[in-house]
Amino acid sequence: MQLADRIARSVFLMDGAMGTQLQARSIPSSAWEGREGCNELLCVTVPDLVRDIHLAYLRAGSDAVETNSFGGSPITLGEYDLSSRAKEINAAAARVAREAADAESTPDRPRFVLGSVGPGTKLPTLGQVGFDALCDALQVQVEGLAEGGADGILLETCQDLLQIKAGLVAFDKVLGRKSGKLLYVSVTVEQTGTLLIGSSIGAVVAALAPFPIDVLGLNCATGPEAMRIHLDYLAANWPGLLACMPNAGLPILTPEGAKYPLEPAAFAQKLGALAREVGLNVVGGCCGTTPDHIRALKDMLAGFAAPARALAMPEQVASVFAPIELTQEPRPLYIGERANATGSKKFREALLADDYDGAFGILSEQEEAAAHVLDLSCAYAGRDEAKDMTLLVARAAQECRLPLMIDSTQVDVMEAALKLYGGRVILNSINFESGEEKAARIVEMARRFGAAVVCLTIDETGMAMTADRKVEIAKRLVEFCEQRGLRRGDLLLDTLTFTIGSGDDTLRTAAMETIEAIRRIKAALPGTRTVLGLSNISFGLKPAGRKVLNALFLDECLKAGMDSCIINVATVAPLNQTPPKPSRSPARSCTTTARTATRWRISSTSSRAAPRRSPKPTSRRRRPRRRSPRPW
Repeated sequence: MQLADRIARSVFLMDGAMGTQLQARSIPSSAWEGREGCNELLCVTVPDLVRDIHLAYLRAGSDAVETNSFGGSPITLGEYDLSSRAKEINAAAARVAREAADAESTPDRPRFVLGSVGPGTKLPTLGQVGFDALCDALQVQVEGLAEGGADGILLETCQDLLQIKAGLVAFDKVLGRKSGKLLYVSVTVEQTGTLLIGSSIGAVVAALAPFPIDVLGLNCATGPEAMRIHLDYLAANWPGLLACMPNAGLPILTPEGAKYPLEPAAFAQKLGALAREVGLNVVGGCCGTTPDHIRALKDMLAGFAAPARALAMPEQVASVFAPIELTQEPRPLYIGERANATGSKKFREALLADDYDGAFGILSEQEEAAAHVLDLSCAYAGRDEAKDMTLLVARAAQECRLPLMIDSTQVDVMEAALKLYGGRVILNSINFESGEEKAARIVEMARRFGAAVVCLTIDETGMAMTADRKVEIAKRLVEFCEQRGLRRGDLLLDTLTFTIGSGDDTLRTAAMETIEAIRRIKAALPGTRTVLGLSNISFGLKPAGRKVLNALFLDECLKAGMDSCIINVATVAPLNQTPPKPSRSPARSCTTTARTATRWRISSTSSRAAPRRSPKPTSRRRRPRRRSPRPW
């Protein structure tokens, strides 16, 4: 029987705490080999003792037991000088649990083993360990657990979204979905209402939604009651299986150590009621719980099966702290463009002066201007883009409340940023300008890290100029991404636009082609979203003209169905605050708007724009005559 199928069928009972059981037993000093406190080593030195604990939980009613490998990462074992034995220790932990589960299994009631992977002692978001080092260590642990016979992997007591992603990447590299192994993630929400690193449960859901996680839940930190609000959120927003493994109440510090107040009957009553009311699929115990707690819980939940929930997976991005809906009501999703070394003089000068505080200030201050996402682009001639990007992303991970858009043409720069950021980012961007190889690398990276992707309508022949070509390339991009594991909701299609204020006759209809492409893409590719670097439309105009044209173009794009735009949010002007159209030759489209701007004396800087002339000398004072602009 597949483990996920068994969990979905009826309530699935996990075991309780391992540590409290070990503490209650007499362990010979020789078993520690001079490394007291390294519980994982006991799987090798006294396997019978560990097996007996597993058997006690299985006989109390557990459907599965967790391996005694919570601290089995080579990094954590390194604190006991046991890094080199990590795979051996994890394989032993899984083997001992497998033996116990097989001994208690029957044809009508199989028992299972979940390989426990704890959070370790170093948090990557705080820079205490590098992503690659953590991922490599977790790969060794997962390899050992799989070798020993685990039916699935449990990333438990998770405190940092980046730590979870390292575990997910390790699982993907070692096992992957084709292995049939269960993937279960359990986070720990502190009494503050967030993970230790500051992430809300909403940020957890947004960051993990793209991954093929079978079970998501909570464990540790508190008793059942304090978990209710977070479980309610999961039940309303996570369509997968739900789990809860609380402590036996909040610990009370005593001279003898921490004591947990909930006795088996009280624990079972509280968690049993929570399971029925929320609809939990997996329940069990964490710190302070014993086989007696599991036995009481089994009796309390006899015959219970959580009802199926029909939910769509949320489509959001997230900072480390909080989520943002990709579909804003009202539209659009505003992506702040001020932290761009090419487009922002102020940001560029801060980077050139190595003023990272100033550059970060420009990035973060856009939150006050009502941006939803922050675009970050550090590419500039003569600068080390990777250094600038990673310094700012690492700080944003710890301080910015808004999600990031990583804007780069370099794959290595994108990957370096992703390895520093536990939230869910947007990668900007992919296209087919140089063929499909580079795009494939970025799409695979987005899948691995759970990122959304901007897709530019550019192919081997160049940037698409007409609506027909934009839609054609957009369809190719969507098919390309879906074949490589991305969902339509992960994709933001950029139909591109070009300035209509340059005087270039070939760009007269550029805005109209872009608007039409947005309208057609929304109809032809449901589930995808559109995005636009909106201010490109007015490049070359003076500031007042840009403000007017941007407002008019934004309004037309929104009517066509545009979902998001990259813009300096502080300069967005409501349409009702733009100057009135002149009575002569009213503007009927975005193409004529630039000409209208000239009549308002906010003409283009192009040499073809109509100059403002001074009046000729005359004996009579008279008003200067306004000249009509030259035709474009």
